[in-house]
Amino acid sequence: MSTHFPFTAVVGQEDLQLALLLNTVAPNIGGVLVRGEKGTAKSTAVRALSALLPEVRVVSGCRFSCDPDSPDPDCPDGPHESVASGPRPARMVELPVGASEDRLVGALDIERALAEGVKAFEPGLLAAAHRGILYVDEVNLLHDHLVDLLLDAAAMGASYVEREGVSVRHAARFLLVGTMNPEEGELRPQLLDRFGLTVEVAASRETDQRVEVVRRRLAYDDDPAGFAAQWAGEEASVRQRVVAARELLPKVRLGDGALRQIAATCAAFEVDGMRADIVMARTATALAAWAGRTDVLAEDVRQAALLALPHRRRRNPFDAPGLDEDKLDQTLEESSESSESSESSGSSGDDDPDPDGPGGGGGQPSPDAGPQDGDGGAAASEGGESEGAGAGAGEQTPARAAEPFRTRMLSVDGIGEGAAGRRSRARTEHGRTTGARRPQGALTKLHLAATVQAAAPHQRVRGRSGPGLVLRRDDLRQAVREGRESNLVLFVVDASGSMAARQRMSAVKGAVLSLLLDAYQRRDKVGLVTFRGAAAEVALPPTSSVDAAAARLESLPTGGRTPLAAGLLRAHEVLRVERLRDPSRRPLVVVVTDGRATGGPEPVALAGRAARLFAAEGVASVVVDCESGPVRLGLAGRLAGELGGTAVTLDELRADSIAGLVRDVRGMSRRAA
Repeated sequence: MSTHFPFTAVVGQEDLQLALLLNTVAPNIGGVLVRGEKGTAKSTAVRALSALLPEVRVVSGCRFSCDPDSPDPDCPDGPHESVASGPRPARMVELPVGASEDRLVGALDIERALAEGVKAFEPGLLAAAHRGILYVDEVNLLHDHLVDLLLDAAAMGASYVEREGVSVRHAARFLLVGTMNPEEGELRPQLLDRFGLTVEVAASRETDQRVEVVRRRLAYDDDPAGFAAQWAGEEASVRQRVVAARELLPKVRLGDGALRQIAATCAAFEVDGMRADIVMARTATALAAWAGRTDVLAEDVRQAALLALPHRRRRNPFDAPGLDEDKLDQTLEESSESSESSESSGSSGDDDPDPDGPGGGGGQPSPDAGPQDGDGGAAASEGGESEGAGAGAGEQTPARAAEPFRTRMLSVDGIGEGAAGRRSRARTEHGRTTGARRPQGALTKLHLAATVQAAAPHQRVRGRSGPGLVLRRDDLRQAVREGRESNLVLFVVDASGSMAARQRMSAVKGAVLSLLLDAYQRRDKVGLVTFRGAAAEVALPPTSSVDAAAARLESLPTGGRTPLAAGLLRAHEVLRVERLRDPSRRPLVVVVTDGRATGGPEPVALAGRAARLFAAEGVASVVVDCESGPVRLGLAGRLAGELGGTAVTLDELRADSIAGLVRDVRGMSRRAA
């Protein structure tokens, strides 16, 4: 058995260590989500934590780790006679990113259940993690339905497997720890809320601390057992402290004053629902027990807020995580004064329960929203394009994006087989049943009607003359389901001088920001190609992080000529590379331009030839026409025709646009077929 890096030897991650330890003291906190860049000891700390958990006693031979003192009455391996084995270490089970649903919740043998009436169940990782730790690295890369199953089991303490009327239930209580790199994409806000605590980790910028990290790591790599022995005393001390805190936890008193501080804090930071209040209460109680106290103090409430609230305030991918600590201190102080005043006077008093008001720091940040001052003068030059020879000619200060809006549904025509998502039609494991086929490998989703239909003609040959049905393996049919897939949405944005008028560029950025938000909600990957001056560049390679795309968009400079052909050719190359990496993910190209092409010999003809490359390959595309003013040339519409796609104006892009309802972009690749 390999020797893990000692938990107490981890350097500079005190918040992470504290959050993990609090969950070992009070597992009902709901787990920890660890966010941060690679190489910050996330996985190291989680794997080391298992050595600090107290040993568990289990029923001998039970695959579900039942406690002999209180066995699960519904355990699939029960009923138990409470025959205990010796204590064993608590397990740490890792869920790989590519795990299937059967691997997570367990596999039910449908064939034996139907043909023999035997409820044959092979436990999954949820059963293995019962009374231990379930560690999910890169939790943000898991399919949504797996994350839903995972968090449901963590919340209910049980896992349910139901297929074709056959059901199995078993206990699944575990400490859930997820790690993620935000640059690779975010979790949905409703899934973020299901994690009890969150911690942001980053590599230290202090020289001495970085030196100590390297020194300890090299010592561990040279002699893992010897290094672990050096830290055995500290490990034993923390293990004993965990046991003592668990024993003290039921005696900790959460007074009305602390409860009022918790409620006031959650209200001031405008978190949704009541889960935050409950998690903060449990965390503050665990903090008091960890400190060896039986009373919850204001410092416990403050620390609980820093761990339990940051991820619950993130309502869309463009919100910055974290809390305003000055506002937190002010809220705690005022709620404490209000509580003392109430206790002394017996009345509620005149204190304002929301001292920050509409202008406080807890409101939704909107740095990119709203009209911009001083744009009127720039709008007058909207029709002209700066035609300087260099890329920087006519460059302006980047315009800020206008308020995002709900966009129309853009999708790829046909039926794909890409990763599960919410955009285009696809054959998936989940969705409505559209047909049946013979199973290829293990049967997972039975099509009952097709199975009966296949078996019925053979009943007399098989000796069946009365009621019932004799089934054989050849009769079984797998259900074919249709759902939605995620796509690669590649934005090709014109940043040339003809787009540089501030009011127009603000509207364009607002439209792209809206499409990015839509891509986030539909689980798409996004990429960003921009063109201006004399060339095009990949501002953001395809990624699941739409907030990274939004950041690139915000700082996008404008000015210079319009190398439309260069932008299209660069986008075509990006798609070629991505097709090699992920051939099942279908692309949707969104070209944001007024359709003009300038610079170089025959720029319009060259752009037309580049556009026809997309049409020849059947790539779905849509052109967002940014041309404005009383006289319009219709160049974006011509570009859409060359691409084999559809053109929509900025107004038609809105979901509530009347004009947008008339023109359906779902058939945008049909003409190229």
